[in-house]
Amino acid sequence: MKLFATGRRTIFAVAALVVVAGAVPVQAQRAYPNDVIHFVSGYPVGSGADVLVRFFADKVAKLSGATIITENKPGATGNIATEYVARAKPNGYTVLVHAGSGMAGNAHLYKSAMDVTKDLQLVATLNKQGTMIVVSANSPHRSLAELTAAMKAKKSAASYGTSSTTGTITGEMYKQVAGLDTVLINYKAAPDAVKDLIGGQLDYTLLDPLVSLAEQRNGRVRILANFSPDRMTSSPDVPTMRESGVDVTLLGWWAAAVPTGTPRPIVDQLNGWFNQVLATPETRKFLEDAGGDVFVSSVEDAQAFLVKEVKAWKEYVRIGKIEAN
Repeated sequence: MKLFATGRRTIFAVAALVVVAGAVPVQAQRAYPNDVIHFVSGYPVGSGADVLVRFFADKVAKLSGATIITENKPGATGNIATEYVARAKPNGYTVLVHAGSGMAGNAHLYKSAMDVTKDLQLVATLNKQGTMIVVSANSPHRSLAELTAAMKAKKSAASYGTSSTTGTITGEMYKQVAGLDTVLINYKAAPDAVKDLIGGQLDYTLLDPLVSLAEQRNGRVRILANFSPDRMTSSPDVPTMRESGVDVTLLGWWAAAVPTGTPRPIVDQLNGWFNQVLATPETRKFLEDAGGDVFVSSVEDAQAFLVKEVKAWKEYVRIGKIEAN
């Protein structure tokens, strides 16, 4: 009975407590991020790919005010890092920044209980790029058409090198469509392939644009064509394979992902941060210097693109004659 005896003040106090209690969940959502966010890199510290991860970690941290650290989990061409994030708590504090094309390819290259299209939610796409066909700067071939004609005229099989799964697949695509007789030499690292290319042990190489453009700027190699569907803003003078008479494409691309089940407001917040970073001239220049172009998308479009790419990579892996581990 004392409750009513205290009059309106008590009633108002109780009402205020009810309002505050009902507001707690909303406040908790708005508090994100209230802990350290981990950007997971599937590459060794100091590698070119890891530099890209750390670039985005730094820019998103400055934009959001969050503390972001980069956690390296290299191995299995990024599959270790991908599985780690897929199994993490879906709370927005573990974010994979990785090659989306790598995620799609690994779905067919590794025997795993993980399904990237179901266990990961893409929050944003970041950049796109294409594998490049490269010859030595001393090579007489100044176009893909010249290289193709010369390789067909050789009495022995043409030799080419690469250090990546994408290079293996694009090399096989070129071979099949152009009708070449070739021998693939796999390398652990791109610089080793470039060394043998310049030394005359290889006729051509398949390299990512970061290495290709850097080596061309140094005057050591000549880029003949890009496997991207369209010419890249980062290398407008390099024709596509299609323009060069060989109708094949394979797009490399990067994305950020979180475990499926991460609350949609957090997914949207991450998408907004990444897209704001991508809109800056500094980011555009950073990606173009590395041979890539800005790739902006909504959450829905990013996830749909991943699903499409996983299906496409099933055929790519078949073409490359690569067996699952």
